[in-house]
Amino acid sequence: MTDTATQQGDTALLDHPVAQELLQSKYPAHLAYIWTDGTPRVVPIWFHWNGSAVVMLSPPNAPKVKALADGSPVTVTIDSYEFPYKVLSLRGRIAVDDVDGVAPEYAAAATRYFGAEQGQAWISQLPPMVMRRMTLRPEWVGVLDFQTRLPSAIS
Repeated sequence: MTDTATQQGDTALLDHPVAQELLQSKYPAHLAYIWTDGTPRVVPIWFHWNGSAVVMLSPPNAPKVKALADGSPVTVTIDSYEFPYKVLSLRGRIAVDDVDGVAPEYAAAATRYFGAEQGQAWISQLPPMVMRRMTLRPEWVGVLDFQTRLPSAIS
């Protein structure tokens, strides 16, 4: 049985099997935001799903940090690479704060992407730093699976 009754934009789609699969996957997220000159940017970024928000972290000197302040509107997509493609799209405003040292969400992401042993090795080699934490609690959610949930232009 497929869930096509839940409309795109409804945050209940976070419970859709495709959304849950992508939120637990090793695919990077793609963070879209507006640069300081008003032009759009998209960057790949590790993420951690904490059950209610996508948490992304960055060194405080990363270019995106200059443009992303508390309350900045962003879009995050997580896409599979094989057909039929699966896409999760999230929109909302991010909360931004700084974390002294390696944030637990970054360590969890490293473990998910690399595995336990290599993830720990990655974390242990990082220099002391402050990390910028960007938390997106989705206000709009879209799911495509190219089988039962298609883009509106072809559905």
